[in-house]
Amino acid sequence: MADLAESLDRVARIQREWARERPDVDVRPQGVIGRLHRLGAYLTEELCVVYRRYGLGEGDFDVLATLRRAGAPFERAPGELAEHTMVTTGAMTKRVDRLERAGLVSRRASESDGRGRVVALTPQGRELIDRAFSEHMANERRLLAALTEEEAAHLESLLVKWLAATEGPHA
Repeated sequence: MADLAESLDRVARIQREWARERPDVDVRPQGVIGRLHRLGAYLTEELCVVYRRYGLGEGDFDVLATLRRAGAPFERAPGELAEHTMVTTGAMTKRVDRLERAGLVSRRASESDGRGRVVALTPQGRELIDRAFSEHMANERRLLAALTEEEAAHLESLLVKWLAATEGPHA
């Protein structure tokens, strides 16, 4: 079975080819990085299937989810939204414009800052993100089903460690 899996694994094939052509270079990192890259692309596409079902793009889902996670009254300042989604304020403006046109968010003046604005979920936006999020989590469970609970927990701890080393502990 391992031979079959390896024969179908593009990363292993690429590593073998490089080992043949450049035996002086250690290609072992490709085993992890290459597979993570391929898996990341696959997972992104599988997650976007659910978002599209609700008429959302990946960024739209991210904004709505960020507002929903804020708790009642489900609103944040645009700068907070950008910080919680890790996109620029310019990109956030375009996302919010699109969501506002769709009736999923509204904008209003901030009560605490006369010059500031607040972006809030509309009732329609809250209902949509609640439905989409439930399906999103079911989809993530499906995508993790190839691993046991123990394997998933171990992988998560490794990813936490690796991510902390690359982004820092408070990223």
